[in-house]
Amino acid sequence: MIAHIQGKLVEKTPTEVVIDCSGVGYHINISLHTYSLLPSTDHIKLFTYLQIKEDSHTLFGFVEKSEREIFKLLLSVSGIGASIARTMLSSLDPKQIIQAIASGDVATIQSIKGIGAKTAQRSILDLKDKVLKLYDLDEVSITQNNTNRDEALSALEVLGFIRKSAEKVVEKIVKESPDASVETIIKQALKNL
Repeated sequence: MIAHIQGKLVEKTPTEVVIDCSGVGYHINISLHTYSLLPSTDHIKLFTYLQIKEDSHTLFGFVEKSEREIFKLLLSVSGIGASIARTMLSSLDPKQIIQAIASGDVATIQSIKGIGAKTAQRSILDLKDKVLKLYDLDEVSITQNNTNRDEALSALEVLGFIRKSAEKVVEKIVKESPDASVETIIKQALKNL
């Protein structure tokens, strides 16, 4: 397998790059996350994953090794192919995917284009233990944050706010201060709604 490619960046779009490596141009598919992390220099290095099928050999590139590992984990789930895994990494940060899987957040994974309820549940079922072990996460703290978020959302709904708009505001607050209490989340959300 090709572990990484280092060379001159010849072409760049949000979904693919071409890297010239000693006169050979390698076409590499990338996620939006990797695109956002590409350096402004001409000389780059991408960690790669080579997918071999009977009708094609496709290279996928990542600026971070951790993103490549998550991509490989996602591919191990039945129903998730390379294009859906790339869409997942384009829609959410790798850390958000890990958090969603570890906390069993079906809604976040299902919000990604091309992922239905069954696939979202299967990915959590298949990967939860691996993610918790690999990234040494504390399941209790993740569940606690998720519980605070859910309680705050329920309270805002009772107060008459529309769930979708409340979710966006609450997600932003939880992302900025993950240890926020239910009261803090509600107070901050009320200021922003």
